[in-house]
Formats: sequence, C-alpha cells, structure tokens
Amino acid sequence: MKYKILGLIPARGGSKGIIKKNIIPIAGKPLLAWTIKAAQKSCFLNKIVVSSDDIEILRIAKNYNCEIIKRPKKYATDYASSASVVVHTLQYLKRKENYVPDIVVLLQPTSPLRTVVDIDSAIKLFLRRKADALISVTEGYCK
Repeated sequence: MKYKILGLIPARGGSKGIIKKNIIPIAGKPLLAWTIKAAQKSCFLNKIVVSSDDIEILRIAKNYNCEIIKRPKKYATDYASSASVVVHTLQYLKRKENYVPDIVVLLQPTSPLRTVVDIDSAIKLFLRRKADALISVTEGYCK
C-alpha cells in the first residue's frame, strides 16, 4: 500500500534564545535549509511543507522549492504546542488542497545533522512495526 506521507517542518520566527535561529547560516545554508534538503531526498515523503508565521522564513523555504503555509500568530507563540501546528496544517491542507495524509512526519529545523537516512529509517521502522507514533531522541548528559 502506498501511503500519503507529509513532511511538516514547523519554523516560527519568534525564537527567544537565538533570534531568527531558523534562518541563521550554518555551513553556508540557513538552518532551515538543512531539514528541507534532507526531507526532499526522502523516498517516502510525498509532500513537504514549512509552516511559519515569519515572512522571511517562508521566503527562504520557497527559495528551496518547498511548499509553505502561513501560520497564524496564535500557533507561533512560546505556548503553542507542536500538536496545534500539526492540526492547523492538516486543516489547511484539507481545506485548500483536499489533501489528507496517512502519516505526518514532524521535522524540527533545529536538527540540522538529521539526514535522509535518519528520516527514511524512522519511517521504515514506523511502517514495519505498524506503530501509532514514533519519536527520535538522543541521550543527553548533565554536567
């Protein structure tokens, strides 16, 4: 069975810690671009969108040939959840394009070292295990 798999990249403009972090150049590309490029190489993702409240982020996403969704400010606050961004995106895509994915892959732009191998391996595991959800994490440490 062929699944409709959405790659959703949430990138708000109002970062408090590092101002405009999603567009800061890292090794010659905006931080956001690393996630877009990895997602575009995936053999599983059928659609990739960047959701943002920030015009500059949306412009950069478009320059990297990524679909964009202008996110309302209420879903781009310090208190807005990732779930609210996913719901807004799904409602938008259904209303505007009659697109309803089977699977949503949430790709935070603040993980620039994530590769297409990481993305596709996670999706393969998700499908193989017939999982309801999958999250990737790394072991942290405290000093």
